[in-house]
Amino acid sequence: MAQQRITREDLEAKFGEIQGGLQGKLNDKKQTLMTVATVGGIVLLLIFFLLGKRSGKKKTTFVEIRRV
Repeated sequence: MAQQRITREDLEAKFGEIQGGLQGKLNDKKQTLMTVATVGGIVLLLIFFLLGKRSGKKKTTFVEIRRV
């Protein structure tokens, strides 16, 4: 049984294959994550706006100023 040496080129080729596969998956996930984050941010802004608008109508304060 002859042992075959692992060369630097073999390692670089294998790491290149692994990294190429991961980069493709990462780019797909990144685009999806950006879309989800944007939609989530818009929904949160709408919820906060509507809650603030409603709470402003409920709690109105009247201040009466009298001169003495």
